[in-house]
Amino acid sequence: MTIKHLAGALAATALLTVSATAQDWSPPGSIELQIGFGAGGETDTLGRVIANQMEEQTGWTVVPQNKPGGGGIAMFTGLVNAPADGSVIGLGVSMPVLINLVLRGDELPFDLDSFDYLGTVTRAQLAIVAKADQPFDDIPGLVDYAKANDGAAIAFDAKPQELLVLAINAQDDAGLRPVSTESSAEMVQFVLGDQVLASFSAGAHLPYLESGDLKLLASANADRHSYAPDVPTLREQGYNLYVDPYFYFAAPAGLPEDARAALSEALANAIASDPVREIVENALITSVNNLGPEGTATMLDEGLVNVGTLFGAN
Repeated sequence: MTIKHLAGALAATALLTVSATAQDWSPPGSIELQIGFGAGGETDTLGRVIANQMEEQTGWTVVPQNKPGGGGIAMFTGLVNAPADGSVIGLGVSMPVLINLVLRGDELPFDLDSFDYLGTVTRAQLAIVAKADQPFDDIPGLVDYAKANDGAAIAFDAKPQELLVLAINAQDDAGLRPVSTESSAEMVQFVLGDQVLASFSAGAHLPYLESGDLKLLASANADRHSYAPDVPTLREQGYNLYVDPYFYFAAPAGLPEDARAALSEALANAIASDPVREIVENALITSVNNLGPEGTATMLDEGLVNVGTLFGAN
């Protein structure tokens, strides 16, 4: 048997073992799915639909519970002390957690090693946009324009976006001025109304791209957007910067392997369901993206380094 065939056989054996282990495990009672944000938002909606799909597909009882506060910090603070038996899992968003770990990690009762990771639902696609008639088509062009015109205002609605603007300034002395807003929708209106030269957006810009009123200058994620594969990322345009807000599931560290395998499998099946896919595509304007347990852990480790770079540049 060749090394390639041996590796394939071992992988198949491992998959069968995990699947059998996952099928053998069941929760000790109901599963509490803690959601790190309040009722009514995208995270809450995702959590509740996924909980419902898990119940339908496995026969388990999965009870969603909102645990808002600090962008998920309150929920993870409680989750770290929950029993590591599969009875409590949490749904959070990566960027607020990573920023808090960088800014005040010594004050928090947890770090990334405090949890076992089960998978992701999706990643928000963050764009940088401008009006279609602006005399530049990318971030270097925006920077040159700002330098020639005593700076330029850029709208944002979350701290990581502001950090990106400040990091571009630090690299190029661009004179970009961050302008705080409440939402992607407000940012887009600021651009259309010429109150700012450009803005970030996580979906509100898409109808205006289709109508031709806006253009996409860059993906602010680690890779290009699914709806605009020809538009480069910030990193491809010479700025080693990105933000990747992932919706992800975690449990207290120390889960038995059979529990972790079963929970990961149940979540993966729920995330792949049509109701979850429809919410991700219609509400978040992106696609389902489950990195799995190991991929989720890697994403958070690399994200922590990236956030540290963002803050170090300012």
